[in-house]
Amino acid sequence: MLKIEKLSVNIEGKHLVNEINMCISDGEMHVIMGPNGSGKTTLAYAIAGHPKYQAEGKALLDNEDLLVMKADERARKGVFLAFQNPPSIEGVGLLNLIRKARNARGTASLDIMKFSKEVEKDAKSIKFSEEMLSRDLNVGLSGGEKRKSEVIQMLSLDPKLAILDEIDSGLDVDALKTVAKAIEKAKNGKNMFLIITHNAKLLKYLKPDFVHIMVDGRIVKSGDAGLSQEIEKKGYEWIKEIR
Repeated sequence: MLKIEKLSVNIEGKHLVNEINMCISDGEMHVIMGPNGSGKTTLAYAIAGHPKYQAEGKALLDNEDLLVMKADERARKGVFLAFQNPPSIEGVGLLNLIRKARNARGTASLDIMKFSKEVEKDAKSIKFSEEMLSRDLNVGLSGGEKRKSEVIQMLSLDPKLAILDEIDSGLDVDALKTVAKAIEKAKNGKNMFLIITHNAKLLKYLKPDFVHIMVDGRIVKSGDAGLSQEIEKKGYEWIKEIR
């Protein structure tokens, strides 16, 4: 279980997230929606441990407070963040990065060939070419290909908590369906998903347990998947009006 209690986040003295309370149980998928600048990405960075984001409150993962851990310690506990803007890093191969990460968590395959085949299978399932697996991390990839690269990392690492920040950005309809199918397939009843987006397109292909609306750094409304359909029809202005 991930239990967030009165989580507030500041960066450079600016208050961006205000007393968020949320509980995600094993096997659940929660979605946070909201207009641009509402604090969604800030919340993701704070949970993952970005050093520039000063967080107060609690974020308990299986009763251990993530906020007292460094980012690498949180990753070893099974926290995974798919970035809204994935970085390109020359000299760091995607396959090698995944293997190093699995080694750090103690889940790497002993046989390098077996490991490579596992990753190639994941790549094939989302139509990501083997040639791209051999490239340096995200170098020369389009926006949509970078999103698929993040999904491959998630599938291979099998995190306890997967935070996907606008994983739908830059994807065409076919790619969106493929990525959504991969996310649903990754659910095993023991892991948790926190999906962050500002539109409802991705949710047509996912089955979230809860949808939360964030405005001005606060969760202002929560509900089931039907809430995303209301947002698609009405936008966010009606949410602001009922606050």
